[in-house]
Amino acid sequence: MLLTGAQIVMECLLEQGVDTVFGYPGGAVLNIYDALYEYRDRINHVRTAHEQGASHAADGYARSTGKTGVCIATSGPGATNLVTGIATAYMDSVPLVAITGNVNLNLLGLDSFQEVDITGITMPITKHNYIVKDVRDLAQTLREAFQIAGSGRKGPVLVDIPKDITAQTCEYERQEPLPPLPHDFPIEERFTSALELLTRSERPFLYCGGGVISSDAQAELTKFAQLLDAPVSCSLMCQGGFDQADPRYMGMLGMHGTNTAALAIKNCDLFVAVGTRFSDRVLCNAGLFARHCPIIQIEIDTAEFNKNIEVQLKVKGDAKEILQKLNSLLPQQSHPQWMEQITAWKEEFPLVQKPKAPGAVTPQQVIETLDRLTDDDAIICTEVGQNQMWAAQFYTYRKPKTFVSSGGLGTMGFGLGAAIGAKIANPDKTVVNIAGDGSFHMNLTELATAAAYHVPIVELILNNEVLGMVRQWQKLFYDNRFSQTDVDTTTNFPALAEAFGLKAYTISTADEVEPVLRDALAQTGPVLIDCHIDRDINVLPMVPAGASVESPILEMDN
Repeated sequence: MLLTGAQIVMECLLEQGVDTVFGYPGGAVLNIYDALYEYRDRINHVRTAHEQGASHAADGYARSTGKTGVCIATSGPGATNLVTGIATAYMDSVPLVAITGNVNLNLLGLDSFQEVDITGITMPITKHNYIVKDVRDLAQTLREAFQIAGSGRKGPVLVDIPKDITAQTCEYERQEPLPPLPHDFPIEERFTSALELLTRSERPFLYCGGGVISSDAQAELTKFAQLLDAPVSCSLMCQGGFDQADPRYMGMLGMHGTNTAALAIKNCDLFVAVGTRFSDRVLCNAGLFARHCPIIQIEIDTAEFNKNIEVQLKVKGDAKEILQKLNSLLPQQSHPQWMEQITAWKEEFPLVQKPKAPGAVTPQQVIETLDRLTDDDAIICTEVGQNQMWAAQFYTYRKPKTFVSSGGLGTMGFGLGAAIGAKIANPDKTVVNIAGDGSFHMNLTELATAAAYHVPIVELILNNEVLGMVRQWQKLFYDNRFSQTDVDTTTNFPALAEAFGLKAYTISTADEVEPVLRDALAQTGPVLIDCHIDRDINVLPMVPAGASVESPILEMDN
């Protein structure tokens, strides 16, 4: 059938099973938005307050479902406003397709109004990007974009479409989505070598990254941990990839990991890493990381082998497929003394925050109360900073796709948009964004989106009136020189929320925590909670820059 380029965009989205897109209209995408009006009964469009909010909402949609998120922006500043969100998705391997408009073909390269080379700008932060210069190529380009975004190590793809391409017509024929691009399966010798190491180990350490969630490998990972009889630690991106109520779970490993995990890596005789890239926040000092034992790395992206740390056995492939194979080969192992030691360390070194004054609120109390009231079953989104680490430490994640956070790029302002996307994708789930007051200031205008579309999220601000994580570093390493880390305290967050149309609450004392959370969670519309905490509560444990992950700081003076 004969369709315009804009209609072909809609049809290709339907081919891919897309039901929701996030974006902001503008001149270069007027034809696409006209088509969205025509297809409004089949494709839900959410207009965010800012294009960056659209990119984060599409990201939250993707992380909480495993589907590819979609965002749309106009040319020039609209497209550049997506860049931070695209980079966020790229660093965390999130499948995303960003569709941008551009000026007409004959105006490209002439510094035309709202023209920017968005494919050039995003080349380092996308798996691939395209500019479509012939309407006959449009459908196949979009199909390939979705194929690439969702194949192998997932990530964002950008498709830039000049305005006249969306107005031109050509024949369109519906097709099934392209299958995922193939990836290699390891040779048998890799499994033989792995089995030798696994069966010889007496103190194995099983470490899991975001690839476990990306490949839906939670069940296989659980079985593997049982067969290996090993304790388990997860990266920030793998929260929920292993049931944290399982007694094998030790907590996170890395800069703000648990002391149990630090002691375990110091004493293990085999380190098994599944679906992880060994980021610097995990390794800390790479030269001092697991230097006394062999490392097995199971990873789909060969570029991650020996990049940040040398490993003894590299097993390339999808985490789910590799674990299925290992589970079929590995005989039951038993390490009772090792597991007893892990349990003893967990009991000796729990994560505990003490109130700075009688009746004062701690993040631990707030998040653990939230955990209890939601039965470990909410989708928790976060901003970046202390709030992010506390959310990872004190909520019990039992299922994958329930922790949505910017790990690699560390994008302040990510969480609110992501929470909107996650809630729209999961209308039956409770969605809470745990924020700091600094991060909240970054993209607070997305409260307007939550209100306009009546998205019932809970925006929970842990308000310490400082840029807490930066201030913590200033306290430790800059002799208490608190340069530019006191946040403007004149903003009345509850009044601001009410101005946007949200119901608002304030928590100032410990006895207000549970009743406020209970009431907020019962609301049918978006709410904001301004929760006041002491500025001297720190994120601990903490491994200083350049130090060994085995030697975290456990206590700090005020």
